[in-house]
Amino acid sequence: MTKLSVNINKIATLRNARGGNVPSVLQVAQDVQKFGAQGVTIHPRPDERHIRYKDAYDLKPLVVTEYNIEGNPIDQFLDMVLELKPTQVTLVPDAGDAITSNSGWDTLTHKSYLGEIISECKKAGIRTSIFVDPSLKMIEGAANTGADRIELYTEEFAKQYELGNENAIKPYTECALKAHELGLGINAGHDLSLSNIQFFKENIPHLLEVSIGHALVCEAIYQGLEQVVKRYLQKLS
Repeated sequence: MTKLSVNINKIATLRNARGGNVPSVLQVAQDVQKFGAQGVTIHPRPDERHIRYKDAYDLKPLVVTEYNIEGNPIDQFLDMVLELKPTQVTLVPDAGDAITSNSGWDTLTHKSYLGEIISECKKAGIRTSIFVDPSLKMIEGAANTGADRIELYTEEFAKQYELGNENAIKPYTECALKAHELGLGINAGHDLSLSNIQFFKENIPHLLEVSIGHALVCEAIYQGLEQVVKRYLQKLS
């Protein structure tokens, strides 16, 4: 079964809109695990416009499944990760003003930079993953950094699938096969939803984990959080 890690950034966005603690990201993290999710993902950004660095520390004792922290490995982020020692760190090349993640790493250009960070994280016992576009060259580059996994950036697949273009899955399938051949574990995330997750999962061999946040929270507004988590789990089984 492919694991579901729930990204709770959007819960923090809603909380921050009123300045209080409702909804509680801590409670939601506990609830999604209780409902069956096998992981919790957060993606703190320098301006802390959704998940705050304090949240990352507060969540640590409450995440009893897999704790995945995503982000651009600036000094503040890397210091936090090395102190918290989550299950997994996912390196994402976000610009400081990015609304959301919008590209994968150029693993050829940044091979040395990524390799140094990955080496440091692995010494701390943290599994490492690199956010990448569905490019065979970038997959090969990721393998050369020493990473444990890659996370396929799935926005383009989601856009094309919504338009009825099922062939958009092909580069992702090819990259998954290449990653597995090179000894990399395969994660995926970005714009995956209840409408496309089963098709994606059925066509991506060796898919270990998906990280889903925005769509899942939006779907939960209509269907309820517990019901939505369980529907994802069913489609991923």
